[in-house]
Amino acid sequence: MTYNPELLNKAKRHPEKQKNPDRPMGRKPDWIRVRAPQGKVYHETREIVHKAKLNTVCEEAGCPNVGECWDKKHATFMIMGEICTRACSFCNIATGKPGELDKMEPLRVGVAVGQMDLKHVVVTAVDRDDLDDGGAEHFEKTIGAIRFKSPGTTIEILPGDFHGDMESIDRVIRAKPDVFNHNLETVPRLYPTIRPGARYFRSLRLLQRVKDVDPAQFTKSGMMVGLGETREEVGQVMDDLRAADVDFLTIGQYLQPTPKHAPVERFWSPEEFEELERMARAKGFLMVSASPLTRSSYHAGDDFEKLRAARDAILVKGVVA
Repeated sequence: MTYNPELLNKAKRHPEKQKNPDRPMGRKPDWIRVRAPQGKVYHETREIVHKAKLNTVCEEAGCPNVGECWDKKHATFMIMGEICTRACSFCNIATGKPGELDKMEPLRVGVAVGQMDLKHVVVTAVDRDDLDDGGAEHFEKTIGAIRFKSPGTTIEILPGDFHGDMESIDRVIRAKPDVFNHNLETVPRLYPTIRPGARYFRSLRLLQRVKDVDPAQFTKSGMMVGLGETREEVGQVMDDLRAADVDFLTIGQYLQPTPKHAPVERFWSPEEFEELERMARAKGFLMVSASPLTRSSYHAGDDFEKLRAARDAILVKGVVA
């Protein structure tokens, strides 16, 4: 028998999905095309990340924007290992039983941020349901290490839901990241099949908790379209996020990583994304990014500056009035 190494690797990364029937991936529309990773700066960024033995969601999740972002020295660090304890049907991160936390990882992230001279950094993580605090202490230490090694860098974090444990959530909030990002990912009707390990209203409560504890901290959330949601359902998610006082919303097109993952039900057009952005802005978000290739950390640094400017403009307007 002849074995296909690529198929074996995918089976190893996603053992829970191997019983799924293959879903045709189809041809992507022209507006999804991206250029292949290349260029001197891209390779320099890759070398820094790999030498520091760090993981990035850019590589692990197969982000389509990796070439553009790394060419600008933008990388989203993924802490707490490369194996997730959950098995979302849209995600390309490896699933299984993770190993012990690397106690030196926070320091290595801080050093890498300094070496890359980043103005803004995004730090995400795999879900670690095996840990009592869900990895809250590790996030706290990573934020502290970045502040120590690169004090001028603004920090955006993208953690999981910590199983709704408020003590863990509060610990991360008190570490004072500049942006606390937590993605809803999809509409509540699709959670049982798309995000079975999570709970829609638990994630909303987490985002609201950030504002309750630290009203000055920016909050952000993202979702994908193309999984079978309706426009009305997307609008309801926007309303729920505004009710939780979320500042920034990102919306992007879901892309199927492998035939074993959830299928793309349809590709939303660039014009439809423009309409979603107008809808979100009308509902009162300070910042909205909506396009087929938008991802949570795509253009995060530039968007943070716009976000801060938008709030400053509102504060000035309030003082003048």
